[in-house]
Amino acid sequence: MLSTFLSHQRKAFWRSRNRGGSMATQILLGFFMLYFLAVALGVGFGMTVFLPKIFPNQDILRSFNGLILYYFTLDFMMRLQLQELPTLSIIPYLHLKVSKNKIINFLNIKALFSAFNIWPVFLFFPFIFIEIADIYGGFTTLMYIVSILSLTIFNNYLVLYIKRKSITNALYTVAGLLIIAAFAALEYFKVISLMKAADYVFKAVAEYPYIGFVFTLAAITIYILNSRFLLSNLYVEEMGSKKEKKVSTDYAFLNRFGKVGELAALELKLILRHKRSRSSLILGVLFLFYGFIFYKQPMIASDSFGKMMFAAIFMTGVSIIIYGQFMFAWQSGHFDGLLSNKINFKDFIKAKFLLFTIASTVMTLLSTFYGFLSPKLLLLHLVCYLYNIGFGTVIVLYLATLNYKRLDITKAASFNYQGTGATQWLLMFPYALTPILMYLPFGLLKMPYWGLAVIGIFGVIMLLLRSFWINLITAKFEKQRYKIAEGFRE
Repeated sequence: MLSTFLSHQRKAFWRSRNRGGSMATQILLGFFMLYFLAVALGVGFGMTVFLPKIFPNQDILRSFNGLILYYFTLDFMMRLQLQELPTLSIIPYLHLKVSKNKIINFLNIKALFSAFNIWPVFLFFPFIFIEIADIYGGFTTLMYIVSILSLTIFNNYLVLYIKRKSITNALYTVAGLLIIAAFAALEYFKVISLMKAADYVFKAVAEYPYIGFVFTLAAITIYILNSRFLLSNLYVEEMGSKKEKKVSTDYAFLNRFGKVGELAALELKLILRHKRSRSSLILGVLFLFYGFIFYKQPMIASDSFGKMMFAAIFMTGVSIIIYGQFMFAWQSGHFDGLLSNKINFKDFIKAKFLLFTIASTVMTLLSTFYGFLSPKLLLLHLVCYLYNIGFGTVIVLYLATLNYKRLDITKAASFNYQGTGATQWLLMFPYALTPILMYLPFGLLKMPYWGLAVIGIFGVIMLLLRSFWINLITAKFEKQRYKIAEGFRE
């Protein structure tokens, strides 16, 4: 049956209207994956050299043990954002004599084919074979390998379980991210030390290797929970959809913008009435805690704004990034209706700019509590805010004209589902790298505030040129609208 499912998936890919773009994306992602695998392999073999330099007064094994849980915590957070749910069109098989267990087994096996599951092998195994095997022998080495693989599988199925549970209740995702934020804050304020905890755990594995099977048991448990949830909710992802309550809300503050404000209000209603789009607002608020991970007192004291730039860009522009990555696709269900109505496309694009500007303004104001850490962060956030509303909105909307992938906003409660994956997050490269590259020469010349001034002025100039960019994106949208509509019909 596995070969049959794979055959159907292959045929669906080759018969897709968007196979050309999908192939190009997969090739590009393949290059990125190979690059990061090569980096992981280099770091793995280089740990014996790097760790004594990074932690000069610490035993090398203690340093290695301490990094393991750090890695898997970061791995969990990255999976939440980038790992796709393994998909399969379930409806045709539910009408046939196909066992649910076979469908579930295929989805579980398919979930293992992820780059996230390969990186730990390249990163940790070289050090284990070089150092652990030499000091503790073969059985302990084997149990270290079992522990690493078990943690990898545990993270893999835990993320899938959280994403699937939050289909019916978005609070699972919210609770998970709040727990991570709480631990990050405790680590930041040195209340707890993840490195010490990891060293304690893996030192126990080194002394009593059988303890490593605890990780295996945890991986098996989450696998069983995931399978049972799928078995009892197999219809939810494809067939389950709750009726949305109708709400007639008028946003008076948008009335002053005329037709543009009316279109923006309609989209705001769309956002608030559907679980998936609402989750983008919830995530935006939760990601405000990213600063506790990135903002360190030594960086703030030394004016190392380049190292904190990504966090500031992300927090002040998180709504643009999370919601904007699926722009136009949010309206894929009624996109043909938009094209057939008497809607001025220029006003349509202006409404998007207006929503992005309002969202970024709100997120920037909410992030002002970082001013208690240092007033310098307020300046950094102001500069990043200008960059987001000036340049970020332009690049997101321009790239949206190249997105032909349909999105069903009635079937999901979070950012994790249909249409979500690393493809959309590729826009982060030009989005996040541009300000960092602009700041880099000034940072190297020890002129950090000049670097911030250049980025801020760039954002203001882009903002002053907004009419030009609106005309450009409108022309691009008019040219691409039928291709977009064709893709949304699929």
